[in-house]
Amino acid sequence: MDPFDSNSAERANLPRNMIENSMFEEEPDVVDLAKDSAAFPTFPALDPDEVVFEPRSSRLLVRGLGENEMDEDEEDCESSARLLGMSFMNRSTSHRPNSSPYTRQNPPRSCSRPSARTMVVCVLFLVIVASMTMVLYFLPGCTFTKAGCRRPNKTTPQETVYPIATNGELFPWAQFRLPHSIRPLSYNLTLCPDLDNMTFTGRTVINMYVLHNTKRIILHSDKLHFTKSTFKLGDGEASDVTILEYKPKQQIAVKLSAELKAGQYCVLTLDYTANLSHTYGGFYNSSYTDKDGNKSVLAATQFEPLSAREAFPCFDEPAFKATFLITINRKPNYITLSNMPLAKSTQLSGGLIQDEFEKTTVNMSTYLVAFIIANFTPISKNVSKTQVSVYSVPEKKEHTDYALETTSKLLEFYNNFFEIDYPLKKLDLVAIPDFLAGAMENWGLITFRETSLLVDKQSSPLEKQVVASVIAHELAHQWFGNLVTMSWWNDLWLNEGFATYMQYMSLQTVLPQLDIGNLFLAVRFRAMDKDALNSSHAVSTEVNTAEQVEEMFDSVSYEKGASILLMLNTSLPGDQQFRKGIIQYLKQFSGLNTDTDDLWNSLTQVEVSTQHQNVSEMMSSWTSQKGFPLVTVSRKGDQVTLTQEHFLLTSDNAIRTSSLWNIPVTYVNDRCSLAPECRQVFNLKTKTGTFKLPESVKWLKLNYRNTGFYIVHYGDEGWAALKDALSNNVSVLTHEDRAALIHNIFALSRLGRVSFNQVLTLLNYMSNETETTPVMEALLQLNSIYRLLDKRQEHGLAARMKNYILQSFGSLMDNQTWGEQESVSKQELRAALLEMACSLNQENCIQHAKAQFKQYIKSNGTLRIPGDLQRVVFTVAAQSDEDWETLLHMYEHATYDAEKRKMLQGLASTQNTRQLVWMLKAGLNGKNIQAQELPLVINTVINGFAGYLFVWDFVQENWDRLIEKFPLGSFAIQSIVKSATSQFSTQAHLDQVQGFFSGLKQRGSQMRSVQEALETIRLNLRWMDRNLPTLRKWL
Repeated sequence: MDPFDSNSAERANLPRNMIENSMFEEEPDVVDLAKDSAAFPTFPALDPDEVVFEPRSSRLLVRGLGENEMDEDEEDCESSARLLGMSFMNRSTSHRPNSSPYTRQNPPRSCSRPSARTMVVCVLFLVIVASMTMVLYFLPGCTFTKAGCRRPNKTTPQETVYPIATNGELFPWAQFRLPHSIRPLSYNLTLCPDLDNMTFTGRTVINMYVLHNTKRIILHSDKLHFTKSTFKLGDGEASDVTILEYKPKQQIAVKLSAELKAGQYCVLTLDYTANLSHTYGGFYNSSYTDKDGNKSVLAATQFEPLSAREAFPCFDEPAFKATFLITINRKPNYITLSNMPLAKSTQLSGGLIQDEFEKTTVNMSTYLVAFIIANFTPISKNVSKTQVSVYSVPEKKEHTDYALETTSKLLEFYNNFFEIDYPLKKLDLVAIPDFLAGAMENWGLITFRETSLLVDKQSSPLEKQVVASVIAHELAHQWFGNLVTMSWWNDLWLNEGFATYMQYMSLQTVLPQLDIGNLFLAVRFRAMDKDALNSSHAVSTEVNTAEQVEEMFDSVSYEKGASILLMLNTSLPGDQQFRKGIIQYLKQFSGLNTDTDDLWNSLTQVEVSTQHQNVSEMMSSWTSQKGFPLVTVSRKGDQVTLTQEHFLLTSDNAIRTSSLWNIPVTYVNDRCSLAPECRQVFNLKTKTGTFKLPESVKWLKLNYRNTGFYIVHYGDEGWAALKDALSNNVSVLTHEDRAALIHNIFALSRLGRVSFNQVLTLLNYMSNETETTPVMEALLQLNSIYRLLDKRQEHGLAARMKNYILQSFGSLMDNQTWGEQESVSKQELRAALLEMACSLNQENCIQHAKAQFKQYIKSNGTLRIPGDLQRVVFTVAAQSDEDWETLLHMYEHATYDAEKRKMLQGLASTQNTRQLVWMLKAGLNGKNIQAQELPLVINTVINGFAGYLFVWDFVQENWDRLIEKFPLGSFAIQSIVKSATSQFSTQAHLDQVQGFFSGLKQRGSQMRSVQEALETIRLNLRWMDRNLPTLRKWL
């Protein structure tokens, strides 16, 4: 596949009624080109491969050429035809009646004196003839034929409207995507960062190949100030060129006097200066303070998705892969790191050292380039011909052992599993003190938050699970994303969905003691919760703006992507077909860019069973449309009928379609329900399907172990049978199936298909439940309702819901110990139960937590609180003003990051309004609390009654500062918007939120997360209206 010809289909379908113009981001204006064409200078016609489809919001409508509009001449012509009763004048049977309403009178058989009525008819006829003559006179281009009135020939040619560059000239490109006339082959980057003044200078030399004749070179640049630019064609002399810049799309252009011809080679050299970024993107500065109070500065990069252009001018799209040779100047007290090993260091005048790295041996997308200038310390190990190193600030070197050990095991696993060795000589994992994302998969130089990489020797297994999960995810990216890369951000799931799936699959094999399966089940539930909204999107969806690119980094691309891969893997015959398919995919497209169809085709080609369905045919329904199916089960005699429909929580204003999925429905029954051999499969491809089952079967459970991405409704009788079965023997189903029943029935309650009374009836069995996943899912669902009631000031109902939770889970809560616990699953269960108990002020829990904190203080931090209990202990302590101050002091001096983060969550849980305001402001300012932790602070503060209102006010007052720190659409902004609004359930709050965001216009009003927030509030409001009477009666 030629990665530089991915837009051909879009070009072929370019609509005539649009003018390509990316300048306009608001609703399209109406322009009459016949009147205003002189205002738009003409450029040469676009190269064929440079015409790309633009979103509706970036085009101008041409007056008179809309889909259902006619030119004025045409309308006059059509009107005349109607007057004459000419049914053959109809332009379209879809817009006109099939026959004329006018009929002719039969002529009289003999002559007679005309009556008065006849005279009137004759006069009318003459008037009509005269009218027709006038029409024909004034509309000479309109010819009456059986086809109707043709369009006039006198149309003004449509011309692209180009934006204005910063120097006032026309910028020769009007698209969000770059043209494909030029292909970069290699970059030589030389960077000179000045960490004292937080600036840098750079030189970028780009060697390019011409794919199509063109007179312009378009690439990306953001916040770079060019001091010199030259261009050289082939072996000719370099000459100065002028750089045009269009800031709204972060593009620069070089206009050439002579046309470049396909097949030529050329070189563009750009010198520039810039400031190190003060956000978390691009080439940014950071600092940290060691335990002795000494401050150190550093510079690091975070380029995904659109920020490489902030460090060097480049073709900053995934499909423009190239090689990179990177050189960095530094002071002697720093080290530098980049994707490749260090080749040589040279002493420069002025005391600087120049580090030159080896040229990349693989073609890379720009977002994977990385470099760091810092004072870090490594530990290293050779694994399968690769040197693996883990870097940290010097005083945290002792926390890197677990990461090195885990990386070594996972690297060997992936080398064997993919049958493709990791291609680089070295693999560095670097813990950066100031880092917004959890981690970033830069090829050969993976960067992490400290909490995602560093583990204390006494850390709990649950904390090790977090670190191992992130490492497994990022290592999987070295194949999925780095070796084979999606062509464009619309298929981000090919990177993130695969890496997410592989992180869980690999850890189940390499580190089974981490019980990663429980976490994978929980994230699948949460992905379904989001995908049930009308504001969700398809796994593979159109992406046409920078904001939309950022918004693709969400649970649909990650967790839903992983979920449908799990469903596919479990539905394929044999154990190896999935693996063989992805090996073929990686080998076939190594070093290239792909789209979703390439993956399905690879999996289809290696099918081991001729009877099995086509993978591409099956899976396209899961990636091309948003949402997932609801499968309803009904039984009559020995026949089981399955019916599918779109599970959509919001039907208001939603476009109802006949969405169908190709569903590999799995099921077990009361005769055999636990072992994998019990599982049976039925492929539901149509609206309904039937299969036979003996009438003696008492109950049926669909979606065995919840490996499918769908929800099941069993009907009243089916739910009753499952409830009875669980009441008699809780172990009749796997713990995954029991958790899925709980999740599904709460979801159906939100949908309005079951009453809340049915939900509570199923939960009656919970008194016998002891497994982690069902208990955690029930607690999460009940806690969300409790919080809504509390925030809505339904204090009586909230108190009764609290009592219900404590009665249902009280014995389990009381049975939890407060000492060290080795099992990850038991740690997860204990943390969930005790956090719930203490948040509901259960006396036993509160007393134990206070005692733990008191002992911790007395020991001066040497007596360790078990990792899974730290958050609940610190949260209880923070409710006392005195202990809050003590905890703040400990937070400011803590060195172990996982524990420090839990202290922060404890501090943010205070109900003291002054302390809450201080926490929010400190997180925004980034001094006492790192700005990277602000989303976590907000997400914790909203749990309290006072906090959730403070957060909403805070977000409104500081919106501009928030989007200055975090890009619009980024995961941080998504998290903040969701946290600030998710617990509203009144019309007044809905109106407030809608009013605020609608006033933002280009500063966030169109974000998908805003639509999700509004939809969630409406759903909360609807749920309350439906269920408050039931709750009052039942509770």
